[in-house]
Amino acid sequence: MTTHDRAAPAAPRVAEPSPDVSLPADPEAFRQRAADALVRARERTGLLTGCVDGPELTAQHSPLMSPLVWDLAHIGNQEEQWLLRAVGRRDALRPDIDKVYDAFEHPRAERPSLPLLPPEEARGYVAAVRERALDVLADTALDGGGDALTESGFAFGMIAQHEQQHDETMLITHQLRRGPAALTAPAPPPVPADAATLPAEVLVPGGPFTMGTSAEPWSLDNERPAHERDVAAFAIDTVPVGNGAYARFVEDGGYDDPRWWAPAGWAYIREHRLAAPLFWRREGSGWLRRRFGVVEPVPEDEPVLHVSWYEADAYARWAGRRLPTEAEWEKAARHDPATGRSLRFPWGDADPGPEHANLGQRHLRPAPLGSFPRGASPLGVRQLVGDVWEWTASDFLPYPGFSAFPYREYSEVFFGDAHKVLRGGSFAVDPVACRGTFRNWDLPVRRQIFAGFRTARSAPEPRPRGRTRATRSWST
Repeated sequence: MTTHDRAAPAAPRVAEPSPDVSLPADPEAFRQRAADALVRARERTGLLTGCVDGPELTAQHSPLMSPLVWDLAHIGNQEEQWLLRAVGRRDALRPDIDKVYDAFEHPRAERPSLPLLPPEEARGYVAAVRERALDVLADTALDGGGDALTESGFAFGMIAQHEQQHDETMLITHQLRRGPAALTAPAPPPVPADAATLPAEVLVPGGPFTMGTSAEPWSLDNERPAHERDVAAFAIDTVPVGNGAYARFVEDGGYDDPRWWAPAGWAYIREHRLAAPLFWRREGSGWLRRRFGVVEPVPEDEPVLHVSWYEADAYARWAGRRLPTEAEWEKAARHDPATGRSLRFPWGDADPGPEHANLGQRHLRPAPLGSFPRGASPLGVRQLVGDVWEWTASDFLPYPGFSAFPYREYSEVFFGDAHKVLRGGSFAVDPVACRGTFRNWDLPVRRQIFAGFRTARSAPEPRPRGRTRATRSWST
């Protein structure tokens, strides 16, 4: 997923779920859903590891990332540990490699020196694990029977999400690798006709809303439990900040003015001599970028990509605004003022479709600003899901009543002020790993991830005039 690994320890230690998690019971529907998610993830893994040759798989293309072949076998090892051993009670296939593929045992910089399975052996291993895992899925009762791992197919959904998260990580590696393009995809749909007339921002009225979830069957522990948050009125950008707007910040000397930067961010950009988003370079009076092996002009009407939290925060200060808090972001994305409900997604409760959001590596780039009107929130905010992960102002902290499940190393060890929360998902995120409640997190220096942002500002409540509906602000 992002630049930190979310892998179970070598021997799964199952903790209790939050007591108020309510999982719907439709075992056969979840069985098919799990099978489809596992197959889709494996097809993507095959694409990402089959489009380059052996040396490209075993090389470390950046010290920030693992060799692609490590990710491949790690995916299989996690599937073996959780689905074959923990759920299926099957004998271990390769217990000898558990430590090699333990993400907490070996930082990425040292993984190339480990005794990794060569590409063909890794492919054979993950195929053997998958064959047995599908047998376990067919034989397992998904009504739980007191086992939270199998209730509604949770463990199978968790493993599908884990594989898709590593697929996004491998896509980041593809972006970092040098050499000719190895991946292709069609361009996103053209920008809608109304994009040019959208308001700059949308006013979100103050008041309580339900944040997080206690009912989403495959939600992860840091999304739980559902709880009430009271959020003051604020205005948020209708669309993410675009390349054109960010270029104006750069050209206005934004990287040379300490007024806009958090002290740690200013020290970081000076030490590393940063002057523009990652993969950008000046060409005459314009900008070029490298995208999956192709050098092209930076499109002004796309969300800015490959910026750190420090860069996002500096831009927001320069613009006289700020980053939204995580609670503000989720309220803008999920709250329906007409009903008072919190929706699964900005557009409602239906699973994402191509008409809603740019997900699943369909396009290998963000869509133009203002795209996907059918994916807008009830208040009219667009592109909250897909395209780019969005940095928020918030540290990664547990919700009230948090309980680690099914292992503490997924979320709990990352809580604190070292990591900032990102929301929404990018074009590289599969729908199985994307929800209105889904929380991502990373270090504020990270730039290689598919991250952008939108800005916000505090705003007074509008004066009521009789029975009013939610109000949009047209101010800039």
